[in-house]
Parts: sequence; C-alpha cells; structure tokens
Amino acid sequence: MRRLYHKILVLLNITGRDLAVFLLALLLAFSTWLIHNLSLKYTDYITASVVAQCNIEGRSPASENYSDIIARGRTTGYGFIVSDIRTGRIPIFVDFKPESLKHLEGDRFYILSQDLFEYSHLIYGDGVTVEYFASDTVFFTFPEISHKKVPVQPVYSLTYQPQYMIDGELEFTPDSVIVYGEPYRLDRVEKVFTEPIRHYDLSSPVQGLVKLESAPELKYSVNDIHYKVDVKRYVDIVTTLPVKTHNVPADKKLVVYPSSVEVKIKCSFPLEADPEAGVELYVDYRDFQNSISGKCPVRLSGIPRGYITYETDPVAVNCFLEDK
Repeated sequence: MRRLYHKILVLLNITGRDLAVFLLALLLAFSTWLIHNLSLKYTDYITASVVAQCNIEGRSPASENYSDIIARGRTTGYGFIVSDIRTGRIPIFVDFKPESLKHLEGDRFYILSQDLFEYSHLIYGDGVTVEYFASDTVFFTFPEISHKKVPVQPVYSLTYQPQYMIDGELEFTPDSVIVYGEPYRLDRVEKVFTEPIRHYDLSSPVQGLVKLESAPELKYSVNDIHYKVDVKRYVDIVTTLPVKTHNVPADKKLVVYPSSVEVKIKCSFPLEADPEAGVELYVDYRDFQNSISGKCPVRLSGIPRGYITYETDPVAVNCFLEDK
C-alpha cells in the first residue's frame, strides 16, 4: 500500500512540500462536487411513520398506532437527507382536522390519499413535493376514552401605568375545553387553570397565547389559550355634590346625613363632554326600607359619556324618616 501511494506521488510529481496543497485541493474539489450533487433535484420514495392527532369527541387525542406512509416525492439531495433523518428515527405526530379522518368501524378511522396532500409538508417537511402516495388509504386507531367539558379559568397578574386600567374583562378563547382521562380523575376536575399570565406597567392593549396548566394524567382538546387585554386611559373627576332622595312617599321626608359627599368619577380619556353635567348623587327609599341600621348606599344618576366607574366618600350615609 505504501509503495502504491509512493508511486502515485511520483507519477503526479508531488513532493512533500506540495502534499498539503494537493490534499486541500482534493478536499475542495470533493466538496464542490458534493454540494453540486446535493443541490440537484431527485425523485424517489420516502417513508414516514405517523401518529395521528385529532380532536374526535369521545376518543383518545392521539392514535394508539402509527402508520407508515409511503410517497413518491421530488426534492433536492439535501432535502432527502433531511427527510430521512427527520422520519427515520421515531414516529412523527401530525395534527389532522376531524373532517379529514373518516370513521370505518369501532375504533378504526382512515384518511384517503387525496386528503394527505394537505399534510405532506407536516409529514415529510418543507421542500418535498409529493407526486403521489403509494397507498390509497391510511388507517389509524382511536380508542374511546372518558371525557368531560369544563370551563377554563385564567390565572393572571396585571398592573398598569398611572391613569391606565383594563377596559372590561380579560378576554380568552376558547373559554372551555374537553378533558380526557380516567373516570375517577375526571370526577375531580371542575375547571382547568392556565399558566400565569403576567404583564406589568401596561399602557396599551396586549394579547398572546398561554398554555394550560399541565396534568400528566389528563389530556386536553387544546393546549393553548388565546388571551387579550384591552387597556384604556382614564381621568379622575373629583367633586362634592349634595345627596338627594328618590322614591320617597309623598307624605314622608327622608333626611340624609351628611347631606353632601365627595365623589370620584373615572372617565375615559379624552373627555367627550363635561363629566359633571347632569350628574346627581342620591339615596333610594327602597334601600332605606331594607336597611336595619338606617344606612343607605350613595348612588349615581345622570351617568356621563365615557363613564367607567365611581366611588363616594363615605360610601353610605345615615338616613332618618320624618312625617311631613
């Protein structure tokens, strides 16, 4: 072997000093050849082992079996290498739409090859163009499993910059999910919590995705919840107004003490109108009738445009009934 190697060097007139240059040139030539060939497009058969995931009510969210899906596809040499690595080790989990899977009998479901084209990029990866599938029909088994529908309870911590607040309530969808699991575990599940949603010093709307709190023994129809927080700016209007009375019988007089209280009205910014115009504080005679101590809550009427909420100081006043 050494003699042959020596004869090749002598034949090519390569000295020891030129050997490193020769090997480098050989390596570059091989790399160029390899890159060129890998960039060319080829057609060949590709196989992928697929586990189907699908939200079929009353069924396991994932098939208990995997099916080998064989297709004739076209892609680059590099694409075939990536596809072989991706599909050759462990089964691939692919999400199918419920309408794509047809019920055969019992726990058996199937999908036709004509419907598989929609999922070819999930099965073989991007860059592979499928010409046709070797099998007309692919079968999956979805066993029945206990399930129940429960509401979603978001867990969140929100703070706002001064003069900003949430507009309404935190919105989230879906507001309920189907939970799958063993019957004795499902009996204890009344709601499903999200992972904590945390946003601080908000001054503008935010939205995003949050995962449901994991429970290894349970599975959910969806794992991510979309949430949205609308934020608006407000101003505080602070004033002192007299407290009037409503619904008092004609032969009675309701005396209020104190007769005036401070009220703070939160309104959206910018103000659309004078927030104090037409605003009135009052106590209702019906509240006095239902009160044991004679204290009645102070209410607000003539709500201004852009009104958010209000608070009074004090919250309730003393009331005394007199005959006229």
